[in-house]
Amino acid sequence: MREMEFKMERPGLLKAGDHVTVSEGLLPSNYYYTIDPSLAMSGNIPFTKRLLSKEGTVKEVIQNERGYYVTCVFDEEDPG
Repeated sequence: MREMEFKMERPGLLKAGDHVTVSEGLLPSNYYYTIDPSLAMSGNIPFTKRLLSKEGTVKEVIQNERGYYVTCVFDEEDPG
């Protein structure tokens, strides 16, 4: 299983156990992923660590001093 963290701007949009789909965006030297429909966004992901699965499950949602963070798990190996 592969875990990925996403930043969510408002509380209550996602909860643990939710099934999510992600869309992929392309930058000049990285990918980024958005939980549809624009609920949360990942950081920049290097080309070598591209996410192959487009569906996953929310593992947890946490709040800290920087905001709300969603951890999702995807059915694929972690590229390290």
